[in-house]
Order: sequence, then structure tokens, then C-alpha cells
Amino acid sequence: MEVRKIGSDTYLNQVIELVKQAQESKSKTQDLADNAARLLTIISLSVGVITLAAWLISGRGSAFAVERAVTVMVISCPHALGLAVPLVVAVSTSLAAKSGLLIRDRQAFERAKDLQVVVFDKTGTLTEGRFGVTDVVPLAELNENEVLKLTASLEANSEHPIAAGIAKGAKEKDIELVHVQEFKVIPGKGVEGQIGGRSWDVVSPGYLQESRIDLKDSRIDKLAQQGKTVVFLIEENIPVGAVALTDIIRKESRETIVKLKSMNIKCMMLTGDNRFVAKWVADELGLDDFFAEVLPHEKAEAIKKVQQQYIVAMVGDGVNDAPALVQADVGIAIGAGTDVAVESADIVLVRNDPRDVVNIIGLSRKTYRKMFQNLLWATGYNAFAIPLAAGILYGYGILLSPAAGAILMSASTVIVAVNAKLLKM
Repeated sequence: MEVRKIGSDTYLNQVIELVKQAQESKSKTQDLADNAARLLTIISLSVGVITLAAWLISGRGSAFAVERAVTVMVISCPHALGLAVPLVVAVSTSLAAKSGLLIRDRQAFERAKDLQVVVFDKTGTLTEGRFGVTDVVPLAELNENEVLKLTASLEANSEHPIAAGIAKGAKEKDIELVHVQEFKVIPGKGVEGQIGGRSWDVVSPGYLQESRIDLKDSRIDKLAQQGKTVVFLIEENIPVGAVALTDIIRKESRETIVKLKSMNIKCMMLTGDNRFVAKWVADELGLDDFFAEVLPHEKAEAIKKVQQQYIVAMVGDGVNDAPALVQADVGIAIGAGTDVAVESADIVLVRNDPRDVVNIIGLSRKTYRKMFQNLLWATGYNAFAIPLAAGILYGYGILLSPAAGAILMSASTVIVAVNAKLLKM
């Protein structure tokens, strides 16, 4: 057994540290609450002194005046206002961590509520980063299953990612593979072998050109225009079928895009792939726009361009995404990605699931609403309670004792705490 990480280096401890940092970091709303609580303390003391002086001047006696002043100071204790935001911060951070959403920068998390555009990296984020069969095209007497069966049987002996994609495609369709004899790899071009005493090849388009095998088929041209990788099944130098593959789009990606659009958020994509591949993915997912053939150092510039009009989040998982994650208003890293991407992000999604982008934005919006509700309640409570404690309704027979003031003050704090806990619902 080999122990590679201990103590502070363990994944669990890193998660704990991230949560701790998020809970300790102050937000802009927290600064507002702190300033309000400080102001309320000054107001409480000032109103208390004014109340004492006013009732003494009115001739009600020192005991009555002191009671009124004490009631003012007790009822206006800034607990509710001071706790309005920290309680929501603690609950939301804990809730996020339990859901696999690690907040590294609190202010960035708050900005998530205002997002107008989410830009996704393609490979490994919107797609699975592995090849999958999308089309099987018979070019002779064979049907689709026979083409896939022969192609997969030959490719099953290869370790190439394309070969693995074809083999998996056949397995998903429950196609039983056949034995291949005299299997050989054609370096950089494909594979060949004997099946049933006949010679078969699975080759790239480049092999067809080098061998001067002329193939004109509108179906193949359409697949190439979509940016798909096409390999050909050949028998005795005659193409009898073609298999098209592409990077598989995650099922979760479609759901993510639909939900984001329902939240009035535009969805875009960044990729280093050619524009045909990018357009196919964008059309499949219904993206609003895409940037194709973007080099690693150009990704941050692309984000800057979008930022000229919108508040932008970037979602990525690779080393190449790190500059863009830093440049974006909110950088979101897929946790299964590289350490560089994770360290560059404001928010880390532990699960490799783009739907968590929707969850983090939704949580940000709900958190802000809870903060606003708590601040509104705490402010409104004091605006009503302080004059009442001072005896403004004394002429109508309404007068609060210090004990009643203490009960109201405690009740206001409990209400703020309960409202914060309701965020979990």
C-alpha cells in the first residue's frame, strides 16, 4: 500500500478548507449589513439619550424616563441586522458543499445571480471527451448492422480512441463481433484483416486519396461538413460502408441549456475544434453562439469580447481553460478537471455534471433573496419598534416595558434565523 497524500493534502481536507474560506469571506451584502448594524447602534444610543431627555423635560419623572430609554436600547439591539447576512452565508455555503458545489470566492458567487451569459468549454464539459458512433452508411449490399459488425470486429483489436468508439457502438447495439485473422495495423491510416476468408480494411479518408479510390456520395459529404470523423470499410479496394463518429454530447448538456435559457441566460461555447464540429454541437444543443478554432491563449480574449456586453460565467475543466476562468466574471470549474482549472475558478463543481451550473446560479439567486428578505425585515422591524419603545403611542395607552422590548428583540432574531434555515427547503 502506498499513501500519496496525508493530512492537509487530502481531498476531504481541501474541501473543508474551501468551505471554511467561503464562510469566512465577506460579501458586499455583508459589508452593507455591517455598516447598517453600526449605524443602528449609533441610532439606538442617540434615540435612547433623546428619549431620556424628552421624558425628563416633560416631567414624567426619572424612573419613567429611564425605563423608556432602556426599552429603546433593548428593542433596537442590532442582533437581527447583524445576523441577517452571516446566517444566510453559513447556510448557503453548507448547502452548496453538501450538493457538491464548492464556493471559493463569495463575491463571485453573489455575482452569479446577475449572470447574462454562460460560456462552456466543449470537450469534457458539454461533451464526454470520447468518440461515439453517430452514423452508419452502407455503400454496397451490406446493411447498417453488417457494416458496423465488420468494422467493429476489425477495430476491436486496435487501441486507438476511434477504434474504441466503434467497438463500444457495436456493443451498445448488442452486435456480436466475429473473429479476425491476420490482423495488421496500417500505421496512421487504419487496420486490415481476414474475416470469413475475405480481406477487409478499415481506413481513413486519407488512405482513399493515397490509394486513388474515388468515392462520391452526398451522405459522406454531409457528415464531413458536420465535422464528424469518418472511417471506411473496404473489401478488395472497394468501399462497402462508412462509419461516422464524433465527440459524444452529454445527455445532461441538453437539459442544462434548456434550463439556463428558461432563466433568461444566453449559452455560448468555446472550442479549439474546427467550425464544422463547433456548429454541429451548437446546433444540436441550441446554443446562442460559439467560438471555434480558438487557441488556448485566445480563450481569455474571447471572454473579454463577450464581457463588453454581458456579465459572463466561464465553465471549463482543462489547463487551457484557466486564463478564461480567471477572466470571466464568474469562473466555474468542473471538479473532475485539472488542478490548474480548479485553482483558477471561483466555484468548483465536484461532480462532472453541467447541470450543477444551473444549481449554483439558482442557489445564488435564492441566497440573495434570503439576504434581502432578512435585511428588509431587520430594518423594518427597527423602524417600527424604536419609536414604539420611545413611547410615541403613549397618548393612545400603548406603552412597552423593557421586558416586552426584550421579547420583541429576541423574536426578530429568531425570525431572521428561521428564514435563513428555510433556504434548505
